[in-house]
Amino acid sequence: MLKNIPKNLSPELLKILCEMGHGDEIVIGDGNFPVASHAQRLVRSDASGVAELLESILEIFPLDTYVESAVSLMKTGNEYVGEPEVWSVYRKTLEKHEEFKDFEFVERFEFYERAKKAYAIIATSEEAIYANVILKKGIIK
Repeated sequence: MLKNIPKNLSPELLKILCEMGHGDEIVIGDGNFPVASHAQRLVRSDASGVAELLESILEIFPLDTYVESAVSLMKTGNEYVGEPEVWSVYRKTLEKHEEFKDFEFVERFEFYERAKKAYAIIATSEEAIYANVILKKGIIK
């Protein structure tokens, strides 16, 4: 057992987060995201939703401050959908962290291409649509 490690961060996920270097990206995929066909390294966190996993990861994971945005979301691609509710939950979580500037919105197929190049993808059982997130790792100052 370790102290102060969120319980929903598995040993496998902690290892991945630790291995990542500055500028590496990790994707947290919702339940609809094609994780298995896109991942170089796949970490399963099936009992988690993206929002709670994001909050836990940010307790130990520095965001990159050398880029315009270290947090990317998939554009909805449909003007009738509007902003998904889950994005406001993400914003509240991220605003607690001084490294957060703002979201970058990435077109769906460009998001998929970035996911293929990401260090790892985390599979969740998130049911919200457009709940996918890419995080770019920063440095400890």
